[in-house]
Amino acid sequence: MVHNSDPKNADRYASSVPASSPLARLLRLGSLVGRVGASVAVEQLVSLVLSGPSRQAHQLANLVLNAERIVRELGQLKGAAMKVGQMLSLQDSLLPPEVTGVLAALQRQAPPIPFGVVEHQLDAELPGWRKAIAQLEPQAIAAASIGQVHRGVLADGRPVAVKIQYPGIAEIIEADLVNLRRLLQSLFALFTDADFGPVWGEVRDRLREELDYVNEAENLRRMAALWAGSEQVLIPGVIDAASSRRVLTMDFVAGYTPDEACDERRPQALRDRWGAVLFDFMLRGLFEHRMIHADPNLSNFSFLADGRVVVYDFGCVKAVPPNIADGYRELARAALAGRRGDVPALLAAMGVTTASGAPVSAGLIAPALDLVFKVLDPARPYRFGYDDQLLRQVIDNNLMHFGEAKDIRFPHDIVFINRTAAGHYGNLSRLRAAAPWRRMVEARIS
Repeated sequence: MVHNSDPKNADRYASSVPASSPLARLLRLGSLVGRVGASVAVEQLVSLVLSGPSRQAHQLANLVLNAERIVRELGQLKGAAMKVGQMLSLQDSLLPPEVTGVLAALQRQAPPIPFGVVEHQLDAELPGWRKAIAQLEPQAIAAASIGQVHRGVLADGRPVAVKIQYPGIAEIIEADLVNLRRLLQSLFALFTDADFGPVWGEVRDRLREELDYVNEAENLRRMAALWAGSEQVLIPGVIDAASSRRVLTMDFVAGYTPDEACDERRPQALRDRWGAVLFDFMLRGLFEHRMIHADPNLSNFSFLADGRVVVYDFGCVKAVPPNIADGYRELARAALAGRRGDVPALLAAMGVTTASGAPVSAGLIAPALDLVFKVLDPARPYRFGYDDQLLRQVIDNNLMHFGEAKDIRFPHDIVFINRTAAGHYGNLSRLRAAAPWRRMVEARIS
């Protein structure tokens, strides 16, 4: 067993572990909520006297300003605070790229806690862990908002990844939830007047689920069963004897990191194949399994030289209600057939309407449909990441029709589905992937 008895661990721990004092976190989050809330109020007043391009420019500047505030605070707090910021950073389809570019800083790995603290956490959670795990590397291979991962070797020689939850993080998250609701409600008000309650319930429930590694282990088993025999997707197995509610030990599968996979020196044909795997992973989860891996941060995947993709982190998994899956299926069929005029009514059937219950206007969704049609163009495969003009038009159109966009209502069940789709749009853009997207969609909705 590798040990690290450095007496400086305690000092390093004090500076790297998230602040756990409820009062300290309350003050920091409360201050952030106040500043964002004041910014929202000012933006609403200013928007009354501005119009056209001036209003759009002010709205965008206000969103960027608040994104910068969020990154500064949430990146230091870890826990639910940082996790929620990461969720926001994946909303490529909802927020302007200037804003998601700022929020993307929260996707970078957080500083790990010292190995001595990790050992104490393992001792508390798995008293016999030293018998099961023969070696554990002191240097974390990944550190995030809720826990960190270390490589290890089982007593039987199998390589494993050991995910250890930060001490006290559950209490920290519960302490954050009240203030996070206020913060997110203020941010939500920047781009919609919809009822925030159901959306918050969805976010809160997924956050709490991520704290339960027993639940994550069950998600892993279910997903592994669904993808058993796949030649595209590899899901690590769970080592039950070395797992608990706050420790999750899995088979370790080495692969290229996202930065290595997206490197332009990697063959484009291989990057195309990885992109196709990610796209189909999302499609099958939505239409066939009705269970999607809803944390599409590219760091939750690694990439094998044979074209397969390894999937990690199943703390955030969304079960898709049948009516929602059917709604997306009908939307896909309409897009494939070019039935643009049917889309507002199909969205309304899913619960996406104006506040009055009327279908959204064709003008509001036109740029988004242009983007979908381009991706599904039968003439040639669309290559992500080379031309973001259509995505920019979607964002600009939402700003141009800001009043109508804020009036949209939508079911809470689509929050994490759309988050997943937006995240994978960004992933495919990083890979600059091209594939027969249209044929892939046709195969999954037939």
